[in-house]
Amino acid sequence: MKSLGGEIPFFIAAFEANQYNEVESAIRGLKNKLDNSGVPVLELNLYDIVIGILNQELGDGEIFELEKSMDKSEFKEALRSILDINEVLTPKIKTIIDGSNARVYFLTGIGLVYPYIRSHSVLNNLQSVAKKAPTVMFFSGDYNGLSLELFGLLKDDNYYRAFNIDTYNLK
Repeated sequence: MKSLGGEIPFFIAAFEANQYNEVESAIRGLKNKLDNSGVPVLELNLYDIVIGILNQELGDGEIFELEKSMDKSEFKEALRSILDINEVLTPKIKTIIDGSNARVYFLTGIGLVYPYIRSHSVLNNLQSVAKKAPTVMFFSGDYNGLSLELFGLLKDDNYYRAFNIDTYNLK
């Protein structure tokens, strides 16, 4: 949280989609190492959070029945409505953060919630709730400091407030 020039302490750790399993394993190892060193980590897995919200709103497993009854575009819009980023998802994440004593937040599961939740929307909304600790978003794709490209293929809206952790200079 030092030497960030007043910027929100968000970092993006981009990786190739075919490295997903290795990155997941590395994240678990890093969390354990930090926790054992006295640096508590809170992992915010968007997929797990979303499934929890959907099960709470619709009932366990009912999302699969809803999916069967709708075409893809209707289903995507239904998910976006249920998981409204401002009214539902961000407040849920805030509740999780507020109940934690973490000194670092890991944001994972980004690719698993595409296309109904977009990475730039999550980052923009997290700025208001993830202020107590640095956030590292593990992103399956490319981040050049200006734009996010999920899986290296799907360009998202520009996002320039996060630091690319691979190029961030620690002094």
